[in-house]
Amino acid sequence: MPKSTKYVAKEPDATGRILYTAAEDAVWRDLVAQQQPHVEKLAAEPFLAGQRKLNLPKDRVPQCVEVSEVLREHTGWRVAPVPALIGFGRFFKMLSERTFPAASFIRDRESFDYIEEPDIFHEIYGHTPLLTDARFARFSQKIGETGLTCAAADYSWLIRLYWFTVEFGLIREGGEIKALGSGLASSPGELAHSVQEPSVIRKPFEVIDILRTPYRIDINQPIYFVLDTVEQLLEAAERDLLADIKSAQALGLHDPVFPPKPEAA
Repeated sequence: MPKSTKYVAKEPDATGRILYTAAEDAVWRDLVAQQQPHVEKLAAEPFLAGQRKLNLPKDRVPQCVEVSEVLREHTGWRVAPVPALIGFGRFFKMLSERTFPAASFIRDRESFDYIEEPDIFHEIYGHTPLLTDARFARFSQKIGETGLTCAAADYSWLIRLYWFTVEFGLIREGGEIKALGSGLASSPGELAHSVQEPSVIRKPFEVIDILRTPYRIDINQPIYFVLDTVEQLLEAAERDLLADIKSAQALGLHDPVFPPKPEAA
């Protein structure tokens, strides 16, 4: 995750609600208007089904409390506003408690098409639809539970399993490859890239292979992993992921297929 951010967290009031400005609501409205037609064409059915359950507002930033009401009904999860950046330890703890941390700010117009750190659009529009599905909710909770039991040095290995599934996973559906991950659903550019770009490497879902695959957060991914069924995630959730991390470490990371990140000036 990025080390710093220019954004400032927005604090909820005593009822858990956050006051967003008309300009911020307009950013949400325009992001949804831009993204939704592509999502309906390229996203997998579990994501679209989650959208239908949530029925998020199109003209304003949703409130975490109202999204939580729907999530509790379906999977017992809730959404809690947090600053833009939290550590892996806190992230895993919240997932283990069936709480999804949502950065409370929304991007500005200058970052409309791309923002490196997660904002409320990524968190709510991208993540919460899958959390209405008990299978994805269970997998996310298992990632959190595992994170609580592994050493800090293992965090970067474990998070790859989350990255290449919940964030940037693909799935075969009706003979086609569809986008499943939240990072894809909320990205204007990477959604089509992941599904349609001929140069992309699309690999079968395999836990050890995923744990060994490095990534960069600031580029379109050159590699994606493709589930055949959602049940593969449930099978992964029942594995001894700590043992899997040790196996992956013994084998070592794959060579990256992307250039190194440029040094900041």
